[in-house]
Amino acid sequence: MPIVVELDIMLARRKMRSKELAQRIGLTEQQVSQLKSGKVRGMRFDTLTRICSVLGCQPGDLLRYEPGENDLALDDIGPEA
Repeated sequence: MPIVVELDIMLARRKMRSKELAQRIGLTEQQVSQLKSGKVRGMRFDTLTRICSVLGCQPGDLLRYEPGENDLALDDIGPEA
């Protein structure tokens, strides 16, 4: 997937454990673990907002776009996008 989640890096920078983050944002440790590993297909803006608030960061500090060979080029999207 071209979106890479860097939650583990931000947690390390803030010297915070996943368990503490989970408690503070109202998720389970399993859900935070799935976010960290990039095994989720999506995330609610509300969850992203809570994570950013607790970690004192921006969404771009947590997410990175890494294009791959199979990604659509802008030319492939078409005019209706």
